[in-house]
Formats: sequence, C-alpha cells, structure tokens
Amino acid sequence: MRCFSFSRLVASCKARLHQTLRSHPPRSDASGDRLPSFARAALIPLAVAASAGAALAFDPFRLTASSSLCDPGLDLRLGGKDSTDLVVKGIHSKVSNEFIQEMKDILQDNMTLDYEERCFHGKPLNSFHRAVNVPDVIVFPRSQDDVQKIVIACNKYKVPIVPYGGATSLEGQTLAPHGGVCIDMSLMKKFKSLNVDDLDIVVEPGIGWIELNEYLKPYGLFFPLDPGPGATIGGMCATRCSGSLAVRYGTMRENVINLQAVLANGEVVKTGSRARKSAAGYDLARLLIGSEGTLGIITEVTLRLQRLPQHSVVAMCNFQTIKEAADVAIATMHSGIQVSRVELLDEVQVKAINIANGKNLPEVPTLMFEFIGTEAYAQEQMLIVQKIVSEHNGSDFVYVEDAEAKEELWKIRKGALWACYAMAPNNYEAITTDVCVPLSRLAECISKSKQELDASPLLCMVIAHAGDGNFHTVIIFDPDQDEQCQEAERLNHFMIHTALSMEGTCTGEHGVGTGKMKYLEKELGTGALRTMKRIKSVLDPNYIMNPGKLIPPHICI
Repeated sequence: MRCFSFSRLVASCKARLHQTLRSHPPRSDASGDRLPSFARAALIPLAVAASAGAALAFDPFRLTASSSLCDPGLDLRLGGKDSTDLVVKGIHSKVSNEFIQEMKDILQDNMTLDYEERCFHGKPLNSFHRAVNVPDVIVFPRSQDDVQKIVIACNKYKVPIVPYGGATSLEGQTLAPHGGVCIDMSLMKKFKSLNVDDLDIVVEPGIGWIELNEYLKPYGLFFPLDPGPGATIGGMCATRCSGSLAVRYGTMRENVINLQAVLANGEVVKTGSRARKSAAGYDLARLLIGSEGTLGIITEVTLRLQRLPQHSVVAMCNFQTIKEAADVAIATMHSGIQVSRVELLDEVQVKAINIANGKNLPEVPTLMFEFIGTEAYAQEQMLIVQKIVSEHNGSDFVYVEDAEAKEELWKIRKGALWACYAMAPNNYEAITTDVCVPLSRLAECISKSKQELDASPLLCMVIAHAGDGNFHTVIIFDPDQDEQCQEAERLNHFMIHTALSMEGTCTGEHGVGTGKMKYLEKELGTGALRTMKRIKSVLDPNYIMNPGKLIPPHICI
C-alpha cells in the first residue's frame, strides 16, 4: 500500500493553487466573489490537508512572504456580501512546547494555559459573536519590553496574536479563530507622566477611562471620551472609539497626541512628539488608531486632556415620535450651540431603564442634553434649546444642576445596555450594532430603521449620540432559536444597508472586528481595502497580528 505523504499533498495543492491563480488572476464580479469557482475548488484539497494534521504551518495559503493572496485559514465567504454566519471559523495549529517554554521564560507566572481562562478570554463580554477556537495561552505582560519579547517569539513561531483590553468590544475584535496567544494588557496600568501645564498625560494601555478620570479629578482635568464602562485606553485606541461627548470633543483620533506600539517584527515605533500639532512625516498615530490590533500592539499613549467645566446643566424632554426627537437634535446642532451631549432614547429603551433602575420616566422618545461653561453661558444655551424643543412639539422640558442628580442621570444612560437585559430572560443575548449618517439624514435613517424594528417580533430598542448622527440598536434574541437569530441578523443588515444608502457608515464607534467586515466593500470600495491589505502585508508579512479581523478575507492583492 502506498504511504500517505502529508507534506507532498500540501506542496501539490500549493502548486495547483499558484498555477490556477497565475493563469486566472482574481477579479470582482457582481456576486462579490474574489476567486473564480475553479480557483475555489483548488483550495478544497488544501483545506482538507490543513485539517488532517497539526504539522501544517499556521498560514497555509501564503506561498511566499511577498505573495499575499487572500486571508489564510478562513472560509472565503465569511465576511462576504451575503454572509450571515455569526461563528468565525479558522485553521488552528497547536502551539509547540518550545514556544510555551519560551513564553514561560519571558513571563514566569504571568501566563496561563487554564482552559476556563482561555474560554473566558475567547468570548467577548456582551457580544453575540463567537469563534470555533479559543486562545492556546493567555499572557499578562507588565512592560513594553515584555510585549516586545512576546511578539518576537510569536513572529518566530508564526503564532497568532490577539490583543485584549477591557473586553467591552462588540464586533468580535478579541476573538481567536486561529487560537494562538491572547495578550491581556491589564497589568500595564502605569500613569507615566502627567503634564498639567501642557494638558496631556502619558499612560500605559491597560488603564480604564473611568480610572483615568478619577486620577485626573484632583487636578481639575478630565479625559473626554466615555465609551462603555470597563473600556481601557489601549482598546479605545484600537477601535477608534468615541462616546456621548464626541459631539463636542471628537473621537479617539482627535484626542491622542502620540503613541508607541510594537510591530509584528518586534520593532517599537513612536509616532510623534508631545507637541500639540506636527507636520512631520506620515501620521502613523492615526494609522494605528482604529487598526484593531492588526498592525501592532499599543504599549503607550499620550492623551490630550480638558479642563473640568465650571458649570453644567443636564436637561431632558419628551416627544411623541422618534423623528421629532431626531429633528430637535439636528436643529440644536444647526443653532451653533456647542452642546456637550445630545442623547436620544426611544420609548422601549426608556422602559428598560425604568425596569432596571426602579424609575418612573415617561416611556416615550426622549432627548438628554448637557450644556457646559460658565453658569450664565450654560443657562443661555439651555434656554435656546428649550425654545427649539417647543417649536418641534416637545414636552416636559426639565433640567437639573445638582451634581448628584446629574451623575445619576448619566449613570443610568451609561448602563443602557445592561438595562435592556432586564426585559428579557436570562439566556437571551443581544446584537448591539451602530451606524452613523450625515446629520441631515439622521431623522430619516432612525425613522426608517425604527419602523422595521417595531414590526419585528423581537424586542428592539434605539439609543443615539444624536448630535453627530450616530445611533445604536439593541436587538434581543434567543440564541437557541434559529428563527430569532436569523431575524436579529436581518434587522442588523437592514439598519446598516439603510445607513450606507444615505452615505453613512456601517460603524460610527464600535469598529469592524469580524462583525462588520462584510459591509466594508460597499462602504469603502475594493481600492481602499486593497490598500489596507497592502499595508497589512508589509507590516505583518507572517499574518500574526489579530488575523481575520477588519479586512474582509475575500480581498486579494
């Protein structure tokens, strides 16, 4: 009987794939496929070979370091235009004992192979996304030097890397579809340098934004971005997050002065100085902000700070329809007022807040405003907005200036996602998705989405950072019921395609991860995506940095 040669089969498949693609280069057609059917057929025996044994290297599709085709180890349909699969697949090769020993030499006790811990890190909190694999090892670096050594070892053994911050990301950014190493940054929490006179601070990535603001408060300073509770500075940079204050202060992109990161080859790069502005060279900080760990591991960040406002007023008002509420948000922005927050909640979200917090708020579409400045200026802004509200059929305009009352209102707003679960059985999950549209299209987009959500048998609610055209939908469903899963994903598709049809984006602040990849080609076009892929292939030729995220796998170069 003839002996089976695994390596011979892999070599044969690679040769066949290379010959096929050379004869028939990848092209785009109406279906969105990036490989012709015969090229896909050429991949089948290679995929079979990959699953037949762990001797295959992590990156079976890469023929040479300079010959990048499509993302390795992923079903080429995943992330495509018609994808509805919520489980991310990937090729998993067991890490070697030599690699594990090298990790132990670097980290001593700051690592774990415990299965429960690996499962915990492999499933993001409050996210409906899943992966077929979990990390092989969790490491906890204490310094940039530790991170550098970990990355060098991973690049040497071609082991995938997944950075891990506060685990609050919602689009599968911290999934480990290929296994590999999860780098948990929670031990890197130093405040390295506070420069009060310059209004900036240098921090390590494991610090949370809430923790940061507690540290800054005695100095009369604060960092103005406020995503979900638990988010850390490194993760906030990686996803280019924002929050309710972005309407006044901008997103993470505008609030990072410079950063340091470890690239895939272990090289440490610093993207700039502490100067408030610079025209020196490429803007590498902005390249890494929003890259979701696919280009490097962020190890230090210099943040722009703000003075705590002298005075603030929080106001609330009610409307009969969500369109009226959105129209007031638009009119407020057109008035020229520098409002610091404009938050919109639909009637279902308000009901959830009442149930979860024992409140008795009117269960109708509601707007929340925050005005800051001197006491006189904040009052003047509030009166202007009160007049706008009355002109758009708003009612019950109330405001608070007491510090505890204001804190309580924003605490309720920040806990909106958890409030949603109070209306559903314990085993239910949520698709929490977001889009952003030009401000003039906000009312139309929210109204159209809301009409579809209300007609669905699923429990759905809308909450928006209405001042910058960004709104979220929370869709509650039973993960054990296929019909409910399909309906939840249908609503997600509908909302995103509605936003894209209005020159909007598939994500205003949650990022791409695995969940939004399938929409990027429609939003950005293949030219932009191929450019991203080229950047990725140069900075990460072994494809170890958070593989399977952000760039759709069917994009080839």
